[in-house]
Amino acid sequence: MAAITMKNIVKKYGDGFPAVNDVSIDVQDGEFMILVGPSGCGKSTLLRMIVGLEDITSGDMIIGDRRVNDLAPRERNLAMVFQNYALYPHLTVYENIAFPLRLAGAPNDEVDRKVREASKTLELDEHLERKPGNLSGGQRQRVAMGRAIVRDADAFLFDEPLSNLDAKLRGQMRTEIARLQKRLGITTVYVTHDQTEAMTLGDRVAVLKRGVLQQLASPRELYTNPANLFVAGFIGSPPMNFLPVTVTGTSAALPFGDVELPQDKVDRVPEGKLLIAGIRPEHFEDAAVVEDSRRGQGSTFTTKVDVVEWLGNEAYAYIPFEAEGAVRDQLTQLERDLDGDTMRSQLVVSLDGSSRIAEGDDAEIWVDVRHMHLFDPETGDNLTIDLDRAGRVPAKEDPEGTAAAEQVAQGAAAH
Repeated sequence: MAAITMKNIVKKYGDGFPAVNDVSIDVQDGEFMILVGPSGCGKSTLLRMIVGLEDITSGDMIIGDRRVNDLAPRERNLAMVFQNYALYPHLTVYENIAFPLRLAGAPNDEVDRKVREASKTLELDEHLERKPGNLSGGQRQRVAMGRAIVRDADAFLFDEPLSNLDAKLRGQMRTEIARLQKRLGITTVYVTHDQTEAMTLGDRVAVLKRGVLQQLASPRELYTNPANLFVAGFIGSPPMNFLPVTVTGTSAALPFGDVELPQDKVDRVPEGKLLIAGIRPEHFEDAAVVEDSRRGQGSTFTTKVDVVEWLGNEAYAYIPFEAEGAVRDQLTQLERDLDGDTMRSQLVVSLDGSSRIAEGDDAEIWVDVRHMHLFDPETGDNLTIDLDRAGRVPAKEDPEGTAAAEQVAQGAAAH
């Protein structure tokens, strides 16, 4: 096993476009690191640079105590699991798993021992004599993982391994991969565009946008303390609500009415300026079902409910609103950055299943203002972030360098 350190990694193609721009990530020995972001954010390119399938334009890639920039993939002792499994259709499951050992000239008794150990770990014993074409997608992915396990590699690299599976199987395989990684204790870098995989699998998550690292933190830190609008909009399902807001004193004017803010949030934002409030759906509730002990921790407002989706244990209420120009422009840009996720001008409210709110009602809604984030509509920065609980935020560590990288990325996107 080994740590992986990326220092100021840049990848430029022939046209000068930086697919990865000045990214620094430290993957600790035994850690499960997730690289996440929308299509085209550079996550797979970064993974391919770790394994040696892409040349590094500048920066240092260090595995263990070795700088590996100039080493061929076979010299890096890494095991990669691909999205399309990359199995040999003419070989049995046994021989597919054994392939890297045969290639290395391992003796037959060692091959048999390691293949059967991996097979037992992955529950493939009854399939060892079958061909990949006769297996399900989940079984094929386990064979690919078995081939990685037998190599005794320093690290596992996963490139969107579950994207070809159906939703139910993805959930099962997520659990299997998490258990396997914990059991083996091997350093793992896992690329995905699925934020659910990122939140459930990773010890830490690196969020990328257009080749620039936005935030590197634990899933909980990302969820509760997003560095900017992009991270806030990408992490969470349903996504965070974004509303225009103006703060005067301790009063925050939202499209539905005024709510009272805690003093610590008021102290961090300019008074009277149009901002963007970010509030997750679960931080709202039907005021009628909120316990008296909690009511004082938030504020209430009354608004007309457009649509209600009742799911049994919970419900979602949808409430449209109008957004001012600066907020609307920022949300339109955010929609593009999130690869088409629709940021509609509507509030999504999570309600307890016992709520009696119905479509067309003028409902009293309670909001837990302690969990409200306030963003600058010009920069997208979270003005109320708690940096002690936000992991690494490159824009705070090196504002000038991050701004320059973002400018290059925006210029390339514009063309």
